[in-house]
Amino acid sequence: MRTSLLCKKHGGDLMTTFTTFYLSRILGKRVVDARGKTIGIVKDLLIPSNHNSSRVVVHGISLKQGDKTVIYNFDYFQVRKVNNKIIVSCTDLIRLSEETVSDGIFLVEVILDKQIVDMNGRKLVRVNDVRMVSIGEITYVVAADIGMEGLLRRIGIAKPLKYLLLMFKVSIPSKFILWEDVEAVDFSNLNIKLSKTYSKLNTLHPSDLADIIEDLGKKSSTEVFSSLDQERAADVLEELEPETQVYIVENLPIEHAADVLEKMPADEAADILDALEDSKAELLLKEMEMDSSDEVRKLLEYEDDMVGSIMSTEMLVFNKTDTVQEVLNRLRESKPEAEEMYSLFVVDDDNKLIATFSLRDIVVSEPEVPISEIMKKSPVHLHDYEEIDEIAEFISKYNLLAIPVVNDAGELQGMVVIDDVVEDLINKRRTNK
Repeated sequence: MRTSLLCKKHGGDLMTTFTTFYLSRILGKRVVDARGKTIGIVKDLLIPSNHNSSRVVVHGISLKQGDKTVIYNFDYFQVRKVNNKIIVSCTDLIRLSEETVSDGIFLVEVILDKQIVDMNGRKLVRVNDVRMVSIGEITYVVAADIGMEGLLRRIGIAKPLKYLLLMFKVSIPSKFILWEDVEAVDFSNLNIKLSKTYSKLNTLHPSDLADIIEDLGKKSSTEVFSSLDQERAADVLEELEPETQVYIVENLPIEHAADVLEKMPADEAADILDALEDSKAELLLKEMEMDSSDEVRKLLEYEDDMVGSIMSTEMLVFNKTDTVQEVLNRLRESKPEAEEMYSLFVVDDDNKLIATFSLRDIVVSEPEVPISEIMKKSPVHLHDYEEIDEIAEFISKYNLLAIPVVNDAGELQGMVVIDDVVEDLINKRRTNK
């Protein structure tokens, strides 16, 4: 069945029509005026790149006219279906401004056959077609078709195959993602501004976003990562696989990479820098703030099989004279990460470890009680130059989520959390396979 595009006279009284159709159905079709004269071939449709509504209006159409392609204002077009054929009528051919075109997204160029993020399913999928609807004189983008039916429709065998499968009571699976749950990531239109385009991605959990980035091609993964703010980027970088971490850091500008590394826990940043070439790592360390750089350099001094190489230096340290209320005030002020509260430490004036206490101890105690009355003295601990192999058994024996790490002088250096121990064991098993 052939689809044609027809121009109509502007200003006539029309009944409000409701027509659903697919992008693939109007691509490559002849465009004719009211007298049947061919005026071009449909190449693409344009939508705004920045919109705050799930109802995305088509506002441009790209037509091939001879040896040139021209983008016209879609406000003058109306899509309707007559005798099961789609007809697009228009009042006039008015060109869109260059500014409007550069700030838009072409559905064929940017969306069709490209990778998008299913924001609801939190995964990367491929677009086989785009479902659209015309209501009156306005055409909306409704959903991305990511199902098998969309792919078969594109190659022209969806209908005959449906009839054939109907004899066997089998249906072709169809799957759509509502446009409000879509975020495009595989861009060929370099004019699109990343800050606008990737806004929805910031709502995903860092681990979900890390999975999506790892599924992207190298160029796109770097572009998506570069669009994130520093805090978000640090959280995502921490969740990525080591190979992807290295690739991303190596392909970011030095200043940007250093800013992100500063936002990460020192032990995580040290692991990434340890995997880089020495010259690259040194450049990043010099670019980082001195306090952050010094902390990371200290961790890099440990060999890979030493406790110090996987300890976290992000920890909460108190004096035995602090009260429960003072501890609570500090927790509210600092808003620590969950793992920092696995265990709370007490040191003396020389930073020597003397005791530990837990969040539970704080919750069940009265505000005026000093830490000295609830802390556990002479806690089990590790030395920073001990070998890692013994940690798992140590944690299991004492049923701990975090173990303090001290140096030979008994000074608190950091802590080893169970998360890092498990990750280290998993990485070793992968390496040994």
